[in-house]
Amino acid sequence: MIIVAEQKRIFIEHTLFIIAVILCGILIENTYYLQIMTFIGINTLLALGLNMLMGYAGQVSLGHAAFYGIGAYTTAILSTTFGLSPWIALVCAVGGAIFVAFIVGLPTLKLSGYYLGMGTLGFGMIVNITFREWSSVTGGSSGFVGIPMLELGSILFEAGRSYFFLVWGVVFVAMVLCRRILNSRMGRALRSIHDGENASMAVGVNTHILKLQIFMFSAALGSIAGFLYAHFVMFISPDSFGFMVSVKMVTMVVIGGMASIWGAILGASLLTLLPEVLHSFQEYEMIIFGLILMVVMIFMPQGLTRGLIDIYEHSRKSPKKSV
Repeated sequence: MIIVAEQKRIFIEHTLFIIAVILCGILIENTYYLQIMTFIGINTLLALGLNMLMGYAGQVSLGHAAFYGIGAYTTAILSTTFGLSPWIALVCAVGGAIFVAFIVGLPTLKLSGYYLGMGTLGFGMIVNITFREWSSVTGGSSGFVGIPMLELGSILFEAGRSYFFLVWGVVFVAMVLCRRILNSRMGRALRSIHDGENASMAVGVNTHILKLQIFMFSAALGSIAGFLYAHFVMFISPDSFGFMVSVKMVTMVVIGGMASIWGAILGASLLTLLPEVLHSFQEYEMIIFGLILMVVMIFMPQGLTRGLIDIYEHSRKSPKKSV
């Protein structure tokens, strides 16, 4: 009975999500607003992947922008320099990110806590330096230009309604995949690692393999986001995948609410919209982000999603004053 109720709730949530995306895509006419919504979708993919790693498996990553960059640069180089189809480049980008995640994760995920954070930070810095210094291939600090638009048959995915639906369609598929993983035996094992890795090992969970698998899955989502970003803006540079981008990704997860699918969307939306709203305070962007993070951690330590739900439930339970 509980399982049926849970499946019904998830079906309703997904249905409402699809309706909201379709309505936004149809009703929003302004191209600029559609572009902002598209960027929110790309950042949501990043937050979903990192949330699976941090929120559910409890593993800190401060270099996740590296996989974002690997996806973007792989498709840029293969589709522009070598003339391959972007869709073939997508397969190569995802495969490359998974392979790199496997190589990096094997030794790194044996660490924990601050040591894991420092290990992933070092990896992210190495990848970013490679993007910057390997100028003959990546374009170096000047960036990589001339990335082609995506095409599928007669459909040309331009920066507008078509690309909006493409990105949010991918986000929906990613959400469904994340839900399936979390509702499976693997998802229960991930939560057990988050709550107590030693206890999980004691009951027979191969924690290292499991952490490696979710690290690779998270890297795959990051590379897909990079692919979509590269063909959307058609220009990439190392600054788009630096340390501060990794920090922003972590902030999205923490502010939205760790161990929450909807928290990833909320966090990505908030941190994508804030720079647009606070454009005149661009020099103080990181200070403002830091203050928001502090306020959320003090008053809503479980993130905005859980905090808003708690406020709603508290308002329902509180007795109404008699007139």
